[in-house]
Amino acid sequence: MNRYIGRRALITGGGSGIGQATVLRLLAEGGSVVAADISEAGLHDTLTRAGEVGGRLTTVVVDISSEASVREAVGSAVSTLGGLDVLVNAAGILRSSHTEDTPLELFETVIRVNLTGTFLMVREAIPALSAGDGPAVVNFSSTSAGFAHPYMAAYAASKGGIQSMTHALAAEYSKRGIRFNCVQPGSISSGMTDGSGQSGQSVGPGLPEDADWSLFTKLQPILGSGFAGPESVAGVVAMLASADGAFITGTEVRVDGGTHA
Repeated sequence: MNRYIGRRALITGGGSGIGQATVLRLLAEGGSVVAADISEAGLHDTLTRAGEVGGRLTTVVVDISSEASVREAVGSAVSTLGGLDVLVNAAGILRSSHTEDTPLELFETVIRVNLTGTFLMVREAIPALSAGDGPAVVNFSSTSAGFAHPYMAAYAASKGGIQSMTHALAAEYSKRGIRFNCVQPGSISSGMTDGSGQSGQSVGPGLPEDADWSLFTKLQPILGSGFAGPESVAGVVAMLASADGAFITGTEVRVDGGTHA
């Protein structure tokens, strides 16, 4: 498929996981892409993986929790691409802990990166998207937004906020022709799903060491033999932001292999 020939996309979280897979998917379909990430090493890896289509890929370092960094990164991307048609907000963090042991700083960090970061990216990109060709935004919610995932209160709050915000944006900008949708990944193998607990509060996404696994009544997808790769979500993102998704806005698509069917 060549749905992205002549189309310009900015993708956050482009240095790893689903974000990186989405960068590679849109490049494979002919798009010109700016991959944004806080990790320079991750962006270098994406450039390497892009191979022969890397000539249509540019990278930019961004901290999506910083208003100044977002403003600079979006401006750079729009300048490089000569405009903007697609924004994919895949960047995010997952932290897990017992709620009563969760420092306010940790809770606010998750909200700041996931929810506020998505807002900042959208806000800065709207002027360019308004002048784009079939403009579309794909935000990243999660199955955590609608299903009980213990020890992940901050993450669930951030992803639920993104989902609600996406519906509001779809209505607000419908007359400008900008479509807003969410994906809800679940049971996907990516950098965000790796990690291990430490002393009751994980540094990364892993659960606390004393987590009660009986609280997780459903963990495995009903399709396949385990977690799917990030490319399974990238394909859905590519559809939503393409002409094939032209009549889809203000909704979310769950990609979890039926884990929460």
